[in-house]
Amino acid sequence: MTGTAFRLTDSTLRDGSHALSHRYTAEQVSSIVRGLDAAGVPVIEVSHGDGLGGSSFNYGFSGTDERELVSAAVAAATTARIAVLLLPGIGVADDLRDMADRGVQVARIATHTTEADISSQHIRLAKRLGLEAVGFLMMAHMAEPDELLAQARLMESYGADCVYVVDSAGAMTTDDARARVGTLAEGLGCQVGHHAHNNLSLAVANSLAALDVGADQLDGCCAGLGAGAGNCPTEVLVATCDKLGLATGVDPLEAMGVAEDLVRPLRPEMGVIDRAGLLLGYAGVYGSFLLHAQRAAARYGVDVGEILLELGRRRVVGGQEDMILDVALELARQEAKA
Repeated sequence: MTGTAFRLTDSTLRDGSHALSHRYTAEQVSSIVRGLDAAGVPVIEVSHGDGLGGSSFNYGFSGTDERELVSAAVAAATTARIAVLLLPGIGVADDLRDMADRGVQVARIATHTTEADISSQHIRLAKRLGLEAVGFLMMAHMAEPDELLAQARLMESYGADCVYVVDSAGAMTTDDARARVGTLAEGLGCQVGHHAHNNLSLAVANSLAALDVGADQLDGCCAGLGAGAGNCPTEVLVATCDKLGLATGVDPLEAMGVAEDLVRPLRPEMGVIDRAGLLLGYAGVYGSFLLHAQRAAARYGVDVGEILLELGRRRVVGGQEDMILDVALELARQEAKA
């Protein structure tokens, strides 16, 4: 991070995988990594959207084995470090060992925001393997800042080099992001990061607010490709920082080229915040639920917005994807009786 205002991690090839139903090919991964690497992006995350081991009936099968995709990324990078995401219980310790053998340098260990204690084994293992370990507290809008700090301190105690405030639902206002990231920045000895989604069209603003209160690391995805309404667009964040005189180490024009030429053609409609995408942020629903909810709505003939609003009322979290079908079925029965 020397000489830059923060360290950027691009997650087009991990969080962006949700938007493509996890269908990246090795050729696409190599091409995007070469582009990001040439632009100066320091860290590039590659995995199934739900992390290592995510290829399953519950989360959606990958088109290409993620181990092949990670190896392609490592081979294509010249200066960028390749990162992976692991959710304990979905990914296992052997997945981390395999990733270290393949040349991965950063392991991001993700848990629900109140379950940091289940990250102990994997953060400690990542450190023993010589990896940079990053704690990833998902759905952070569901915890007040002091509660979030207590969870982040657990991850720090296990050896995390950085702990992220993750707005998985794109539900945070700028004040929400500022309060949570600022509290962690004041209360932790390790670095702090922020991962923003764009459901309320605040991802860049929230990232800049996080930076203002002490964030050391920020995330983005080219063309905003990501779960739900998408992520903080890497190229927009980099260009905005350049206008503000904040050094990123990333060439804005190169980043725009990757987004426009390599990523946007994969899903041209990405970046449009439609009703369903906005409802995710409005109701505080996990971003990766969107495609599952849309399929359930089509299958049972109910409104996807009603599904999302009910999931928000029930405060459903990542790992409870089966609840989407339950809600859709319940709504269908209610409509049949009406």
